[in-house]
Parts: sequence; C-alpha cells; structure tokens
Amino acid sequence: MNFSLQPVLENDLCILSPLEEKDFDDLYQVASDPKIWEQHPNKDRWQKEVFQNFFEGAIKSKGAFKIINKETGAVIGSTRFYDFNQEEDCVFIGYTFYAVSCWGKGVNQSVKKTMLDYLFEYVSKVRFHIGAENIRSQIAISRVGAKKVAEEEVAYFGEKPKLNFVYQIDKKDWKTQKP
Repeated sequence: MNFSLQPVLENDLCILSPLEEKDFDDLYQVASDPKIWEQHPNKDRWQKEVFQNFFEGAIKSKGAFKIINKETGAVIGSTRFYDFNQEEDCVFIGYTFYAVSCWGKGVNQSVKKTMLDYLFEYVSKVRFHIGAENIRSQIAISRVGAKKVAEEEVAYFGEKPKLNFVYQIDKKDWKTQKP
C-alpha cells in the first residue's frame, strides 16, 4: 500500500510538518529541557551532542515531524512514523516528545488521534515503542487505546539497545473506541 510517511497533518491544536535540517535549533530549544528525558531510556538526550545524533536519525528516517502550535507558530515537539511493514500491515509511531509546557493539555492525545486517523486509512495495526521505565508515556499511550503486546530491546539510531515495551492498537478497535 502506498502512503506518505511525511504528509502534513493538522488538527485544532497543531500542525505536523515534515522535519527538515533547518529545524534543528528550534527543536533543540524544546529538547534541551532535561525534564523531558527523565523517564526516557536515553536520559541524556537533552545534551546538544546527544540530541544531534537523535536529530540526524530523525532526518534519515524520512518519517519525522516537527509539531507546531497552531496558535503561536512555535515548535513544541517532534514525532515520527517508522518501520512500515507491508507483510504485517503495520507501522510504528514513536520518538515523540513535547515541551513540558504542553504536558497535560491534550496535545499528545490530539496529535496521536490525528496520526492514527491518517494511518488507519492505509494499515490495520499501529505499534509504539515505549521505554520500559517511561511510565508517563505508557499511561499516555494506554489512554489512546493501545495495549502492551511485547517487550524488546530497541537500538535507537547510533545508541545502545534499551528495553522497550511494544504497544499496539488495531484499526477495528480504533474505529469502535476513538478517544
């Protein structure tokens, strides 16, 4: 099935726009807050040289987005589509982070809903890698309706493997329980 891993997506709160090399400074301004990475498997990603590696992986993935606050025009985070598997009719959403100022304001749920609505036009399953210690993200993804289906070691771009939980939501479930 042919679909774009980097469309422009939009909802009432945000615009998801393909991430470009020129976006580094704006995105790093958000990512430089150590609080964002406290529960993440890579807790030092707030450091510029570590984030540079993450950013390089995002650009090379050809599925990464910057998330823009519609009201202010400010970059407030990033997310991406990755690991499309045609045989399994599945794709991943992940590498997501938001400015702390966006936490608890419905931004993540709004962004995930927009991404899922788009993906379920093309695939039957969407999966998420969530760090084993990232309780905040595990709770957030459960609120969207995803269920834990596996545990696996994941090597992020240029980094050592870390234990992640795999969550999944199926198209049939999404259509019946949309948040």
